Amino acid sequence: MSINQETVRQWSLPDLVDGCARAGVRGVGLWRAPVRQYGTAAAARLVRDAGLAVTSLCRGGFFTAEDPGERRTALADNRAAIEEAAALGTATLVLVSGGLPPGSRDLAGARERIADALAELAPYAAERGVRLALEPLHPMYAADRCVVSTLAQALDLAERFPADRVGVVVDTYHLWWDDTVGTQLARAGGTGGAGGASGTGGTRGRGRTGGTGGGASRIAAFQLADWITPLPAGVLLGRGQLGDGSVDLRWFRQQVDATGYRGPIEVEIFNPALWARDGREVLAEVVQRFTAHVC
Repeated sequence: MSINQETVRQWSLPDLVDGCARAGVRGVGLWRAPVRQYGTAAAARLVRDAGLAVTSLCRGGFFTAEDPGERRTALADNRAAIEEAAALGTATLVLVSGGLPPGSRDLAGARERIADALAELAPYAAERGVRLALEPLHPMYAADRCVVSTLAQALDLAERFPADRVGVVVDTYHLWWDDTVGTQLARAGGTGGAGGASGTGGTRGRGRTGGTGGGASRIAAFQLADWITPLPAGVLLGRGQLGDGSVDLRWFRQQVDATGYRGPIEVEIFNPALWARDGREVLAEVVQRFTAHVC
């Protein structure tokens, strides 16, 4: 298990590193803004000296602007993000692709601009030992934040590039509702075959995804949060603690395991109720919930 920095946003970076080390959590997923505030080189030393690993850096992306100047700015920012990821020692840069430009309804065009950006950035990232990890977000974010809404859409883009250069993020909060996610996880893992469909009411297969086949895995990161209802007013910050909502977290873990993925599993929960509590208490609860609902 890895803890994403946003799950305990109330902690400073030194508090996060110390708390994880004391709790036996060996990985942390970091965000660019607090890392920059602390200093990228200093943050890398802090994590390394505590015996922890940086499991991902969030985020790059926002590739969908039509204006050439805005696109150049976005590409420059992503090159900086790649360099920061390399300095932190993580091979995974999470990308949130971007929403529709103001006044646009052209989803297909926006997705092609993402492909264009990946084509330019992937070689740059590979030279620095960083893999670009494209994250599909729930469709409610398609207009303003991410036009890549399904794992299938993310894979359609990623598969234009070598697997060791462009992968995908599997985030339960964003993908739990999709009845094709089992099949797409098998596809992402290079295992082929058909996984169980994701749904409720006994409509999906349980246990490990079958299938044969051979390609290299596209899964670059695996993140957990639950879906709780009713949705809060600020839906972006409405992720639930593990076990509090509708997501079959263990099923997801089994399916991802079946692809051969053996990387970190990050708990990434944006929730003001958690941020208002003592960080040590939150981390201990996350570990307990992870054990109960994921393992």
